[in-house]
Amino acid sequence: MPAATTTMCGIAGFTGNLGAGTAPVLVDMIGALAHRGPDDEGLHVAPGIALGMRRLSIVDPAGGRQPIYSEDGSVVVVANGEVYNHRRLRAGLEGRGHRFSTGSDMEVVAHLYEEEGPGLLGRLVGMFALAIWDARRRRLVLARDRLGIKPLCYAELGGELAFASELGGLEAHPCFERELDRVSLVRYFALDYIPAPHTIWRGARKLPAGHLLVREAGRTRIERWWAPPGPGTVPRREEPEAVLAEELGALLDEAVALERQADVPVGAFLSGGIDSSAVVAALARQGGAPETYSIGFAEGSYDESAEARRVALHLGVPHRSWRLDPADALEAVPRLAEVLDEPMADASIVPTGLLCRHARSRVKVALSGDGGDELFAGYPTFRAHRLARLWRLLPRPMDGLARALQRALPVSHEDMSLDFKLDRFLRGVRLGIAERHFTWMGTWRAASDGPLFAEGVVPPVDGLDEVRRAAAAAPFGDEVEQAMDLTLRFYLQDDILMKMDRASMACGLEVRVPLLDHRLVEFAGSLPLSMRLRGRTTKVLLRRAMAGVLPRETLARPKKGFGMPVAGWLAGPLRPLVEEVLGPARLARQGLFDVRTVRRRVEDHMARRRNERKLLWALLVFQLWHARHLEGRGPATSPVPSGVLARVCP
Repeated sequence: MPAATTTMCGIAGFTGNLGAGTAPVLVDMIGALAHRGPDDEGLHVAPGIALGMRRLSIVDPAGGRQPIYSEDGSVVVVANGEVYNHRRLRAGLEGRGHRFSTGSDMEVVAHLYEEEGPGLLGRLVGMFALAIWDARRRRLVLARDRLGIKPLCYAELGGELAFASELGGLEAHPCFERELDRVSLVRYFALDYIPAPHTIWRGARKLPAGHLLVREAGRTRIERWWAPPGPGTVPRREEPEAVLAEELGALLDEAVALERQADVPVGAFLSGGIDSSAVVAALARQGGAPETYSIGFAEGSYDESAEARRVALHLGVPHRSWRLDPADALEAVPRLAEVLDEPMADASIVPTGLLCRHARSRVKVALSGDGGDELFAGYPTFRAHRLARLWRLLPRPMDGLARALQRALPVSHEDMSLDFKLDRFLRGVRLGIAERHFTWMGTWRAASDGPLFAEGVVPPVDGLDEVRRAAAAAPFGDEVEQAMDLTLRFYLQDDILMKMDRASMACGLEVRVPLLDHRLVEFAGSLPLSMRLRGRTTKVLLRRAMAGVLPRETLARPKKGFGMPVAGWLAGPLRPLVEEVLGPARLARQGLFDVRTVRRRVEDHMARRRNERKLLWALLVFQLWHARHLEGRGPATSPVPSGVLARVCP
């Protein structure tokens, strides 16, 4: 029997009963997720439950169909993602008498649930969002993988629970109301994304990474089933650096070996940075020559294509590179709201989307280097926290002198220019660790930037409530380690992984992330900080593990983000779109933003008096999302009779 994996898909469902409308509503919900799985759909409708999925078939199209059932049919599973160790788990289950009817990895989940209930999650290695219906107990279990690689959201509707891979699935339910969460609006502009468990809609929530939700007897409980390593949770490793580097290399090899399994060709993204290069090196070591892919830019400060070609040549793997030019941006940016179910202001989703689209023309599965910066202190902000510690020893008047210097510098639209970095540093240098870190990474802070919203639109909050709560719950002795922990919990989950999920789902490409194998994450969390950040050198142990494997130039390169020339394009080819969606008349009709503030920031950017790329991009994305999801869609038509709606959707 072929060993099928679930692969990419979208799942949705709800508890309760909508009478004759139950199946049609479920079809509408999974229909809203058709882009996640264009090849197949499956439904399970029974008293008290409706489960559905859309599937992208990569292997064993028949055997991998969902829903998947236990032998007696009492356990029903729909899932999105992969369980990489399903063969080993299956062998143990068969040895204990379980009988399988398919080769699906998710049939393993159904049988494991019979033995262990929700405790089965700790046995799984993979990326997944699961929905398990236990017919005997009339219990629904929802679960999300440890790092939040696969998405899952839910809502309480009419006293019942609905869930979906994306918010669009919930929006298709007749009881769901699209009401903007005004606090989440502030969170979005503070962070560039909306942190779990919140969403842009007041009535919807994201299930956070490493959590499970149990709905039983009309009650819902949510628990954490896995947490990233923190202070006191794992012992610090004290072995010599060479020993730890060897162990890191072995863990990476094992993760790549698991995640390269597929019945179709597997490619890899290759930026030329150390993370993606390490993944490609592991692929190449294990046999074959995986095809690799990158995106380049005409603007030199953003382009890494030469570095990617150097690594590919060194490793002996074929490489394809495509260039993102303004014409591509003009086509892609207005369509962002088709990809994003809620606003997310990471502009790199544009080149990521183009990279996924081109890679999909070659393969159905690609490996990515996402996660290395979070695990091994790769972001420049981590080094900046050490500089901030020294800066705060200086008298406060130094801030004014530095600010005057920053304003005297010419405004540049190049990547991470000096004037931009100095401005960001000064904005947060005197704040506490959580506020400082996310002020540096985010967009808008009312205390220093003034009013952004129209009077009375949002409550008097700064949007950093969740990061403060997390920082207080898991205090670290070192500020850099605290920042790394917060980045893993928030930025990785709700920006990096969301971006990759939506960009890859939009074109039918499955992207796997070996560096986020939880065993590798736990290993990295056990390292002393000096093995990750030493002086100005980031990713210390990863560089040591790759010595002699990757080119010296690659190992010596500093971190370079995967962005696009937003500042220049906003003032150039995208300017007509900016003027349209951020025009005073439109903003006044909308009533959400302070018209004079936005107009001044637009004019300052266009005249190169200030680099306002982060704010203008965040506003642009929000306006595109708003036009599609709130202005361009009327009330959903429902297949449920109005009398039933009145009863179940009070």
